[in-house]
Amino acid sequence: MPIKIPNELPAKTQLESENIFVMTETRAITQDIRPLKIMILNLMPTKIATETQLLRLLGNTPLQVDIELIKPDSHISKNTHPEHLLAFYKSFSDVKDKKFDGLVITGAPVEHLEFKDVDYWEELCDIMKWSLTNVTSTLHICWGAQAGLFYHYGIDKLLLDKKIFGVYTHNVLNCRKMLLRGFDNTFLAPHSRWSVSCPKSIEKCPQLEVLTASELAGHHTIMSEKGKHIFVTGHMEYDANTLADEYFRDAAKDSCTRLPHNYFPDDNTQNTPVLTWRAHANLLFSNWLNYHVYQATPYDISRI
Repeated sequence: MPIKIPNELPAKTQLESENIFVMTETRAITQDIRPLKIMILNLMPTKIATETQLLRLLGNTPLQVDIELIKPDSHISKNTHPEHLLAFYKSFSDVKDKKFDGLVITGAPVEHLEFKDVDYWEELCDIMKWSLTNVTSTLHICWGAQAGLFYHYGIDKLLLDKKIFGVYTHNVLNCRKMLLRGFDNTFLAPHSRWSVSCPKSIEKCPQLEVLTASELAGHHTIMSEKGKHIFVTGHMEYDANTLADEYFRDAAKDSCTRLPHNYFPDDNTQNTPVLTWRAHANLLFSNWLNYHVYQATPYDISRI
């Protein structure tokens, strides 16, 4: 089954060119089926690129998914045209009386700030509190994972001397978890961050379990009891060229910018990066949608 998106969303053309089955609102209303309602709180500055990356993964399952895009009221986006936000995004105040099967909270380039200094922190706290009673399962990504671990479990983040930047090898620590069904024992995943949630605090928290980790990049997938909260510290949704775009952007400002780890073939920036994590990214998102959303959520969404 397809993912249902607004008729004119820019991601539609890109996804269709990749043979991702998308369905416009016009066609979806003719089907007698209760789709999963997934809210995406998009905190990334490159909102259109992030929409496409997430919808690609959410749309690659047998389930029909109805997407609601949300932005913070308390933050003015400088990198996305206001017309796009007006056409496709809602505010939390518009949806707070609704129930959702799933919620995705993206990363954000604010890891150098204390949580309380982020201009939309109080609003994000309201959303995370609301999610406890209005959402079946929440998937937190990168800084969104750090924010969720801090809000729900009091686990603070630590700034790093060197950026975790590149594509790293990860080990599966518990292959019996349904979230990791179909995973190989090792897999690759991209990271791009200057901070890390305190590893010792995560390991000491009885409500949390580390499911995958990297010797170089640290904890990667962390899950609360029964999958109410899932935290992914990297960016499984990234395209092949996303790290390259970040590298060239930063290198233009600082010639000492380090190359992404294990990314450019032969560490030559003239070589095209190879996409090596898409299969496991699809598995992660499809397993989340199936086992922690679809299998866990009531048919009557008002009962969440």
